[in-house]
Amino acid sequence: MRYWLMKSEPDEASIDHLAHAPHRTLPWTGVRNYQARNFMRDMMQVGDGVLFYHSSCPEPGIAGLAEVSSTVYPDPTQFDKKSPYYDAKSSQETPRWLLVDVVFKKKLPLIPLATLREHPELQDMRVLAKGNRLSITPVTEAEWRFITTRLV
Repeated sequence: MRYWLMKSEPDEASIDHLAHAPHRTLPWTGVRNYQARNFMRDMMQVGDGVLFYHSSCPEPGIAGLAEVSSTVYPDPTQFDKKSPYYDAKSSQETPRWLLVDVVFKKKLPLIPLATLREHPELQDMRVLAKGNRLSITPVTEAEWRFITTRLV
């Protein structure tokens, strides 16, 4: 089992959207970074834990827990000309962008980015690294345990 921090803008897909989605599941659409895509393609597995992180908002932070609930498959938004995630260079035969589904597990009181920075146990988390802009980053088992047992 692996653990991940997955960022989403709350006005697009929040922990509340996930909690109220059919089957409490959403496809993780719109990833347009090759490293983040490769994490999904090469490393994510059904059952992996997810820290659901709200980003690009007044107070970014971990808003809930989720779980990877599907294997990787092509992101349909890359083929939709009306989507902001459309990619003219992608085709049905050779899709460039992939996704996994995530299922809701628990809403948390927001754990702000500033709070994460206060704990030496989390100093190596990728989300805290200067210049980190990835929407999906691995989380170590120790980081996962600290957050889910000490900060929740």
